[in-house]
Amino acid sequence: MKRISVVIVLLAMVLGPFGLIANAQEGEPIRIGLQGPMTGDYAYEGQGFVKAVQLLVDQVNEEGGLLGRPVELVIEDDAGDPTQSALVADRLIDAGVVAVIGAYNSTATEPASEIYNENGILHITPSSTATRLTEKGFAQFFRVCFLDDRQALFAVMAMKDVLGAQKIGILHDNSTYAKGLADWTQVYAEEAGLEVAFFDAINPDDQDFTPILTNIGGASLDAVYFTGYHAQGGLLLRQTAELGLDIQWMMGNASNNPEMVEIAGVDAAAGTFITTEPLPQDLEYPEAVEFVEAFTEAYGEPPASVWWLLAAEAFNVIAHAIQETESTDTEVLAAYLHEEFKDYPGLSGPIIGFDEKGDRLGTIHALYQISEEGVITYYPEQPQPQAEE
Repeated sequence: MKRISVVIVLLAMVLGPFGLIANAQEGEPIRIGLQGPMTGDYAYEGQGFVKAVQLLVDQVNEEGGLLGRPVELVIEDDAGDPTQSALVADRLIDAGVVAVIGAYNSTATEPASEIYNENGILHITPSSTATRLTEKGFAQFFRVCFLDDRQALFAVMAMKDVLGAQKIGILHDNSTYAKGLADWTQVYAEEAGLEVAFFDAINPDDQDFTPILTNIGGASLDAVYFTGYHAQGGLLLRQTAELGLDIQWMMGNASNNPEMVEIAGVDAAAGTFITTEPLPQDLEYPEAVEFVEAFTEAYGEPPASVWWLLAAEAFNVIAHAIQETESTDTEVLAAYLHEEFKDYPGLSGPIIGFDEKGDRLGTIHALYQISEEGVITYYPEQPQPQAEE
């Protein structure tokens, strides 16, 4: 009889509403995926993603987790490569994630978004700005960054109003992001009455850009806008100096990276303009200041990239949606973000909300210039009005 009583008690504990299985279920971690380039040309950004998001995950867990459950960050390296990105997406789904942050570059985000859509996974990119990504009708795909077409308009305003340029060149690398930004820049430049006298692409696998730089140098351009990534941007700047060419470079937000200055060399990089979202140290919102202080305390230096901060932003949006809906169901979370998520005090500024495509409403861009000391510095003269339409 004693043995029977023990068995009955154990069954009651296991099957009851407050039993062991129920507690085990409540204690299961909420797994959130993070994919990005932990290796390769963009590793600086992917590794920064990890630092920024893990910082917030640790803070959330110290405060009791989400819905009384710990949060587990599942990290995968896509190397910025579209083929690897698809494999990463499959692995994260197999790991049981309820949401994914990433990827860094649009070329890697695009194939992953297809897979997350097919499997009903909430997906937020912090940095993939190619306009076409949100034109596929994926109800659970969002981004906390701003679109290429808005940056293109801002860049045209900067070239015209700040640099006084009339005859410009546009150079891209044929990637999803860079080609899209280049195309939009050409559209807005022509609308603004600028002459686009040069429009071409580099192969990002090349190391010697002498032929195309020679062509640019002979085109008598007032400014050239490079829409590709920082690794190639650094080589372009270094080789421009080595060839003795006088080119006024302006670069897009994928070149907003201290590594570009290292690749180019300080002297070659100095004077280059960059269009980008404001850098973390220039954000005066209380949430941003608090995050920068916490990051600096945790890692001994402030966050150097706006993309790290926006990766943290994506995590905060996911965590907020889970808390507000008391759910980890993608349909519930996506519906909340589309319909009820408004005026959120984000790290990168107030998030007004998301439109029906999952794009963040509003736009914030700023003009920077690399100083003689090699520091990416907020430029005092900004295009007015800024591109907010």
